[in-house]
Amino acid sequence: MFEEIKAMLVEEMSIDESEIKLDAEFINDLGFNSLELADLVALCEEKYDVELEEEKVREVVTVGDFTKYLETVVG
Repeated sequence: MFEEIKAMLVEEMSIDESEIKLDAEFINDLGFNSLELADLVALCEEKYDVELEEEKVREVVTVGDFTKYLETVVG
């Protein structure tokens, strides 16, 4: 799952691959704002045909957090 998210971040969000690590924080390390995080959520919802809970997404701080949450939803 991490590799898929990493590919999405590189291709769709133009993030440098070398910056994407499990402990990288979306806001502090990758420079995301709330709109960009919402875009990533929308991309994942479309790709995996799932609906992510807004409350759970608000708890996401790192790429690892997002990976773990997505794994629980996608299976």
